[in-house]
Amino acid sequence: MAPKTHDNQPVQTSLFGDEVVLGKDSSEDPAAQAVPQTPAQRAAELNDTLARAAYQYYALDAPQMTDAEFDRLLQELIHLEDEHPELRSASSYTQRVGGYVGEQFEPVRHAQRMYSMDDAMDLAELDAWLERTEEALAAVTSDAVAYTCELKIDGLGVALTYEDGQFVRAATRGDGTTGELVTSNVLTIGDVPRMLAPAGMGHIANGGFGQSVEVRGEVYMPRQSFVRLNEANDAAGRAPFANPRNAAAGSLRQKDSTVTATRDLATFVYAVADEAPLQVSSQAEFLDWLRDCGFAVNDHAARCTSAAEVHAFCERALAMRDELNYDIDGVVVKVDSFAQQNMLGFTARAPRWAIAFKFPPEEKRTVLRDIRIQVGRTGVLTPVAEFDPVSVAGSTIARATLHNLDEIRRKDVRVGDTIVVHKAGDVIPEVVGHVPELRPADSVPFDMPELCPSCGSPVVHEEGEVAYRCISIACPAQAVERLIHWGSRNAMDIDGLGDEIVRRMVEQGVLSDVADFYDRLTMEQLAGVSTGRQNKAGEDIVVGKVVAKKIMAQVDASRERGLGRVLFGIGIRHVGANVGQLLAQHFGSLEQLLLASEEDIAMVDGIGPKIAASVVEFFHTPQNVAVLERLRAAGVKLSEDRVVADDAPQPLAGLTFVLTGTLEKFTRKAAGDALKALGAKVTGSVSKKTSYVVAGASAGSKLAKAEQLGVPVLDEDQLEQILSTGELPA
Repeated sequence: MAPKTHDNQPVQTSLFGDEVVLGKDSSEDPAAQAVPQTPAQRAAELNDTLARAAYQYYALDAPQMTDAEFDRLLQELIHLEDEHPELRSASSYTQRVGGYVGEQFEPVRHAQRMYSMDDAMDLAELDAWLERTEEALAAVTSDAVAYTCELKIDGLGVALTYEDGQFVRAATRGDGTTGELVTSNVLTIGDVPRMLAPAGMGHIANGGFGQSVEVRGEVYMPRQSFVRLNEANDAAGRAPFANPRNAAAGSLRQKDSTVTATRDLATFVYAVADEAPLQVSSQAEFLDWLRDCGFAVNDHAARCTSAAEVHAFCERALAMRDELNYDIDGVVVKVDSFAQQNMLGFTARAPRWAIAFKFPPEEKRTVLRDIRIQVGRTGVLTPVAEFDPVSVAGSTIARATLHNLDEIRRKDVRVGDTIVVHKAGDVIPEVVGHVPELRPADSVPFDMPELCPSCGSPVVHEEGEVAYRCISIACPAQAVERLIHWGSRNAMDIDGLGDEIVRRMVEQGVLSDVADFYDRLTMEQLAGVSTGRQNKAGEDIVVGKVVAKKIMAQVDASRERGLGRVLFGIGIRHVGANVGQLLAQHFGSLEQLLLASEEDIAMVDGIGPKIAASVVEFFHTPQNVAVLERLRAAGVKLSEDRVVADDAPQPLAGLTFVLTGTLEKFTRKAAGDALKALGAKVTGSVSKKTSYVVAGASAGSKLAKAEQLGVPVLDEDQLEQILSTGELPA
């Protein structure tokens, strides 16, 4: 069915019938279309993306992907594996319980596994689950099916263990099987009972004595506490938390429980590891038991006996969302009867008897006042929407990235428009689209600038790419990252030149481009750079003469690193350390490279047309050539000593290796260099042309892809044997 339209703009109907104009349909924009991939390639990409996003969410408490986008990608992977069962493996994210076990806490094994929850993204998916559930139960029992609906609290999962009614342990969910011991931190939360109340003890076998009970729930931060915490962070110059969920997770996982005690956390308890010791038969009865024990139980729960009642609960929950003192992101619907839950059982990652109905992101209207351009550390120009401040999902927002020009055109947003904004996944501010009927008559489409707003250099837009870039190495907006890269180990290897020192030198006007290291920076200037810290007397701590002398000696030594290091360190797009050495070895000097045409460069073995175009474009920028001339004048070596090939044996010639996971005896670079020395080719992706995959600990999608393609997999011991003998394992 074609989507409804409004003034030629597509209209999205929300879960409860509200219409939201989104802007142009991405299917009409060829630039927005995905590059065709095989199912195996897409599955591997999805697994990589989901694993990375989960680590940022669970381990770092700093999500870089919205909940909605994560859920969408996970559903895509589930459907892909349903269509292609051969892609489903034990390492797939669809078979995992989301979570992470850090090393800063003692690990704790849960009494029973703590599962994830399958999601229903709209009412149609919820109804499909209800229908499947009732059909499955009808095949094994004649009893009617009822459901308990509860608010889905946006916090951090926790397991609380009681022995003989006494609180003894608390653990995070972790990876579902093992969590992190956070007992001392949970003891600072006022609503967690230290001893179960007698009314609850009486409903445990043997009066609770001799029994161990593990209950599960959510630790959350009330909204007013979140506001106070961020106000305190702002006053102290600390970064604010993105939302209450991140604040709660970061607070509970503090090594110092006195910090947790200041964070005003709270809990809602709603589950049990094993209901067998309890004299209750349903979720509704269990919630009453929790209240009798003294636990904090959410009051907004209801037993429903039909799909219509479940729908009505979801509507009420969405309507009350803004009125609550805590964040929710949906409704959890559970089969009420414990006996029926046991009949349905679990999948690899979630119970079949429960589902999470996810709310759409909260949306507000505001006016787009300007689209400003930010220049990132790699020179990419990013348009940012600036709009009238509006409160969304518990915090006030006034800016949101528009990503690129294609995205602006797809959404067709213009300065002066009334726009729809939300915090996707209640985390990241996002412009959804505009309201056509409120567009000013004099509005004009946005276009990217021709000159960099930071340095005035021409902006480059390569055909087939969405990004617009400034490629001037003298651009102030890129200075810090370019200077840090220049001093890195594989570039000019300036030992002792830490990232923070570079940032301070840029802030204090000591450095602006890489040539400044050699023709401007003095030891006295470096010694006087403030570190940003103060001593007990309140005086600035500076780098000092001792450290400055060591760094300046390293700077001086770096003049002799050679052209290959310079080409990598200068930051030419697509030119890595290996490509820099290939160019330096082939042309021998910067003069010869500058005389080479794009076709000449593309003829070099290992250099393709894309790299060649990037190199020529870089040298056609006058600001870049000017910096290189300053390097030459300062005595930096811009030539390369040619390496004459020797007769060293190449027993691995013609073979391609991929390294994945964590190696204990080697770094990946060291292992790769050793394989190359024996004639092998080392690449970063697995294909049918791959000869061997070397898999260390925590190997992910590359290992899974190797198994799918039938590529031989080696462990670290076998790798060591190859490197020591030059012979492949039998």
